[in-house]
Amino acid sequence: MPTFRKPVENPSPQRTGRHARRGRGVVVAAAGGAVLLIATAAVSFHQPAQRPVSGPATSGPAVAAQATPPAPRSAAPSPSPSVLAKASTPASASSPVSRQASGNGWIPVDRAAWNAQVARYKATKAQPAGNAGNLPEFRADCRYSHRKADDPIVFPGLPGASHMHSFVGNERVDAYTKAGDLMKFTATTCKPVVDHSAYWVPTLYEAATKKPVETTGFRVYYRSIRRNSDGIMPMPNGLRLIAGDAKKKQPTPRGAQGQFYCAFYGPGDIDGYARSDNGNWPICGKPAKLHFMLQFPDCWDGKNLDSPNHKDHMAFGTDQGCPAGHPVRIPALTFDIAYGATGTKAGYYLSSDPAGRSASSMHGDAFVMWNVQAMNQRVRNCIAQRRTCNNDGYDPFSY
Repeated sequence: MPTFRKPVENPSPQRTGRHARRGRGVVVAAAGGAVLLIATAAVSFHQPAQRPVSGPATSGPAVAAQATPPAPRSAAPSPSPSVLAKASTPASASSPVSRQASGNGWIPVDRAAWNAQVARYKATKAQPAGNAGNLPEFRADCRYSHRKADDPIVFPGLPGASHMHSFVGNERVDAYTKAGDLMKFTATTCKPVVDHSAYWVPTLYEAATKKPVETTGFRVYYRSIRRNSDGIMPMPNGLRLIAGDAKKKQPTPRGAQGQFYCAFYGPGDIDGYARSDNGNWPICGKPAKLHFMLQFPDCWDGKNLDSPNHKDHMAFGTDQGCPAGHPVRIPALTFDIAYGATGTKAGYYLSSDPAGRSASSMHGDAFVMWNVQAMNQRVRNCIAQRRTCNNDGYDPFSY
């Protein structure tokens, strides 16, 4: 069996040692170094047992494909929902999801809508879990939707101002999209269809041909990345999230953090049996395909749906709780992205770094919008109870 670098430990320690569900397209890292691939239909996913994750680790070694996060502030225990309902932003019933931006980049949450969601969540009872697994997560499986040089979070109202992005989920997203539009135009490439969110990443291109390589699978996990689910709350609609750093221009050679990797059934090397000419991209042995994992933070300030740099309203917590300035523990998004490519000597480049042709500028955006009842029930069933759910609810095939 070939020897290869062990993937970084998952932030949630209980995920190690999970077996592959071969009939349902799920992948895991097996003991002794075999990497398993998910391959059913056109979708392939690397199940998050032990795996490379781009973002600050919560236990084990740090893994950042984004700017190094600031030193953590003192963690505070996650507050009760009654405390969360008393944040400083005044109440407003003018919008079901948010008030207008204040003009300085902060977009305050609609306090009345958030209070109502908190109350409904408190009243939500967990449904029987049966023989569902014990990984605290639910998910959405999405297909490629469209490609635009738009970014409604970073460049709202400015079509063509961004580098090219590949969008999944809500099919109507462009530079003009606002939170309310996501609930008004609900056609989606994601399952479940109660997820009206939009998700996007920089477009991947073949370096030799300059042709785009679109995702063949895009799984969005909503999960606990902690040893407990203390104080977990649902996500507010309209929340904007960004992980990674589009301006990062560093090489991603074999063994580097934040690189694309190979995923497949059986033994093999996640860094590829060979590398592109510039060393930044793996060349996978068949039937492996390129994958990327991207981790988002799990603590929210409880006041703002966005911030001037699109990150300051969010933070990473610890098993002990969330930072005092970001006291609301919410599900952590994880993007698990599969590409229908095996690697080439010429390699690839991201639209965010066509000159450097490394993977370090990989990043992801999420504009969250769910049916509120569906979000509340999944957080109660799957994360608060620490049970595994798939697109439709409890997952009896997980173990």
